[in-house]
Amino acid sequence: MPETIQRRPITGTVAADSNGTFLVLSERLDGHDTFLTGQLQLPAARPVQVQILSFDDVTVLRLLDPTHVPPAGPWAGILHLPHGWRTRSVPEDLTTAARAARRALTALDEAERRYALTFLAEASTPAIRQARIEAIVNALPAADESP
Repeated sequence: MPETIQRRPITGTVAADSNGTFLVLSERLDGHDTFLTGQLQLPAARPVQVQILSFDDVTVLRLLDPTHVPPAGPWAGILHLPHGWRTRSVPEDLTTAARAARRALTALDEAERRYALTFLAEASTPAIRQARIEAIVNALPAADESP
């Protein structure tokens, strides 16, 4: 799939709780993966990285840089969504961990691999990335060691 960017006008409100500040969209965003990262362009502001969190009846955006929260109340902006930017190859750290644990990465079908790589790519710290590598590797079947 070629690298393209979809630009989608969106509106919503700001919501804050003990988990942080989220931008609640006025309409559920359909057709995009949860945890997909994009950029939100608000008027008179620089674009900020956001993570899409879609639930049964609502979509929220989590700001990846919480220092750029819009003022409380309604807002409108443009959501820039990447398409075809997700890495399809398995990163070296995951390959090495699977090999060391004698687990078969090749057992994953395309959809499972895409999900696992998305889960890994969205890790926000090295510790979370390592924990996610361990979770992926532990879920893999044992590698077939026969010739």
